[in-house]
Amino acid sequence: MTTPYISAVRLGGSSALPLLVLGPALGTSARALWSRCAVHLTDRFEVLAWDLPGHGSNTEVAEPFSIADLAAGVRSLVDDVLTARGEPGGSFTYAGDSVGGAVGLQLLLDVPLRVDRAVLVCTGAIIGTPQSWAERAAMVRASGTETTIERATHTWFSPGFLHLEPSVAAELLQALRDADDEGYAQVCGALARFDVRDRLDRIRNPVVAVAGSLDESTPVAGLREIADSVRTGELVVLDDVAHLAVAEAPQQIAQIIRSDSESMTGQDETQKLPRQRDSRSGEDEHTRSIVDLTARAVLLEAGSQQEFAAEVRTACRTGLTRAQIEQVLDRAAVHSSTMAMHLAATVSRRALDDEDDHI
Repeated sequence: MTTPYISAVRLGGSSALPLLVLGPALGTSARALWSRCAVHLTDRFEVLAWDLPGHGSNTEVAEPFSIADLAAGVRSLVDDVLTARGEPGGSFTYAGDSVGGAVGLQLLLDVPLRVDRAVLVCTGAIIGTPQSWAERAAMVRASGTETTIERATHTWFSPGFLHLEPSVAAELLQALRDADDEGYAQVCGALARFDVRDRLDRIRNPVVAVAGSLDESTPVAGLREIADSVRTGELVVLDDVAHLAVAEAPQQIAQIIRSDSESMTGQDETQKLPRQRDSRSGEDEHTRSIVDLTARAVLLEAGSQQEFAAEVRTACRTGLTRAQIEQVLDRAAVHSSTMAMHLAATVSRRALDDEDDHI
């Protein structure tokens, strides 16, 4: 398996705004799927979508890959964009439909400190069966993506949508026709091997799972499983919507993506961090600060120093003293590398000195 090339699709918004990353569905291009939704988001985010290998703007098709490989490719693209924005190692909001949602789950598992929150649309911790994906890949390799048009017309859209929005449906179906046969088949192979059901409870980030009530490909039950299994999950079911909910209900999806961002308008990054944690009953602010500070210290890498410094300042503002923070770092040292803890101590000291200067 190799990390595939992932192409960027910029859908607008100032680079001074928080970054929103949007993932596509199998057989679609990001622009065809997300454009109508993105127009409702560009005042709140810089909107960056991406295309699957062999789909849309991404003409590169190489070796077979896994969903984890796709997530690594997306992460590489996002790293380049954030570095160009002057935010190396920064975080982002993520939303994805179908396989784009599966990539979102993988990012939440692989780089949890990089994802502020995720909106996962018409997806699942497992999608379909290995046999069904193998059969579809074989069919497309033999006869092309044209053979999937009839099925897509039935599963992608709710009854009547083709008549209500013929141009939208036509653009999406054309993207399916234009998709590279091998690229499409390789995504089928990646989905055949994808199953993270037993790891969902490791996800602490806020997650909104969005289901279409008429979606046969990824039924409501699979989205409910995600919402119930992650530590801070919410389920939203859109009535009379099928698999491509982003295309059928662009304004509703945009509002779901915007909702948490709008409630945090005017807050700085250090104020956002606690709000984006699990707010389970029984944990006061001090306890949450200690848990989060320990996690950040243990997982600290050079690229996430700004995040860790923000966590230290947040701990101060919830009432932890310098001595208590130093004790937390001493305890975290038991579970982390010497290099990481040296870095944590250095960043913490600077953040505490900076905090003292503002008192």
